[in-house]
Amino acid sequence: MHSGEVQETPEVTRTRKRFARRQWARRWGAWKWLVGAVLVGALLAFGVWVVWFSSLLAVSGVTVTGTGYLTAAEVEDAANVPVGEQLARVDLAAVTARVSALAPVATVDVTRAWPDRVRIAVTERVPVAVVDVGGVVRGMDAEGVLFREYPRAPRDLPVVRTFAGADADARQEAAGVVAAMPAELARRVDHLEVESVDQIRLVLRDGRSVVWGSAADSAEKARVLLALLAHPAQEYDVSVPGQPTTRG
Repeated sequence: MHSGEVQETPEVTRTRKRFARRQWARRWGAWKWLVGAVLVGALLAFGVWVVWFSSLLAVSGVTVTGTGYLTAAEVEDAANVPVGEQLARVDLAAVTARVSALAPVATVDVTRAWPDRVRIAVTERVPVAVVDVGGVVRGMDAEGVLFREYPRAPRDLPVVRTFAGADADARQEAAGVVAAMPAELARRVDHLEVESVDQIRLVLRDGRSVVWGSAADSAEKARVLLALLAHPAQEYDVSVPGQPTTRG
């Protein structure tokens, strides 16, 4: 050791190292937020690219559930989901509208099934009666919507016969009558005759008839009619359930 050199003591060495560490920490503290922001930005950019622009999450197919009368293929054709398009870009509202336009569909729920499919959950309409339309037997739901065809009228569904002038509103009224019938009454009904919204008649299997009127108060009308049927008559009028009448 030269006589002019001053030997650094251990305490001085430790102090100097602590000072260096503090200096490094201050410099890193100034940069770490910038580095972190750059990394987060890069990850976000990569995520946006993967979801919205890459083929990694592109639509590969459609899953359809809930069909009965319709087939999954019919729903897929109507949905017209763009296979190959990024799943995030698929217009679910447009798909929903196209599937909802199918007459047998009551409701539909369209969702993304990550990573690469569209799921379409269909609820079909339920027939409450059948209507002969130009020689074609059509199923009608509780809202009066004609939505399917039958080769012949099912034995467990009442038949609705419409006359000239009976429109969609009249069919809807008839559907409301059918939907309100208790099973005990429905079993006795052969068919309904519908002239207008407030001129609905039931024809029973034994040939007797019932003037029903509109669908208003159908539950009460059914209760009154079941009590009246114990009294022999050819025609029952429950159009005003509080003042029922019989004839013949």
